[in-house]
Amino acid sequence: MDHKALLQQVADGSVTPDEALLRLKAAPFEDLGFANVDTHRHLRQGCHEVIYGAGKTPPQIAGIVEVMGNVNNILITRLSQEAADELNGRLNITYDPVSKIAVANPQKIENPLGSVVIASGGTSDLSVCEEAAITAETLGSKVTRLYDVGVAGLHRLLSRLDILQSARVVVAVAGMEGALASVVGGLVSCPVIAVPTSVGYGANFGGVAALLTMLNSCASGVSVVNIDNGFGGGYLAHRINRLEGCP
Repeated sequence: MDHKALLQQVADGSVTPDEALLRLKAAPFEDLGFANVDTHRHLRQGCHEVIYGAGKTPPQIAGIVEVMGNVNNILITRLSQEAADELNGRLNITYDPVSKIAVANPQKIENPLGSVVIASGGTSDLSVCEEAAITAETLGSKVTRLYDVGVAGLHRLLSRLDILQSARVVVAVAGMEGALASVVGGLVSCPVIAVPTSVGYGANFGGVAALLTMLNSCASGVSVVNIDNGFGGGYLAHRINRLEGCP
């Protein structure tokens, strides 16, 4: 799309600003041969395209970032340490080895939005928790971490009830039997996003047991994302957090 021509049409009155915005939302992608980069996703969804790092080479990731232009805080998820080290010579990135998230063109968020709480059943869920937390923070949400507050010691969770009940959205991350989401769902009035993890012994079936527990939650207002999908939980939490009308 010729953006200058579109701006001129708005200026001379042949296209209204609303019509121009609709055209921009539906604008074509950039075809790199190995990737079709959705450069106008932020106009439709409020957030720029996120790069899934696993399976992509560092040159491919660098090419996508370069096409996105002067965009700050581009999320690159599931990135290995080796790939991050190679990208460091090509791009301006920060990298967190726990969550395996890199942020290209990092810029500090001065006034983060609302309140997203990330609660975890145990320390073993930390990598998934941090994927959710860093995702939400990078997109612009204020995040509070409540880690290792699982149901095996419920008093740990109840001691933080004030934080939970002041949140706009809670992301409950748990493996084993995955009961944390139901407990949190019964304590708060905000939406709860349940993230099952693959943490657990054999009958946990790599997170399937936690997933099924969360899907069968008796608490209302609990939604569930896929096993170990901290990114999905953090992204959805941010979108809920930024909705107008939230207290």
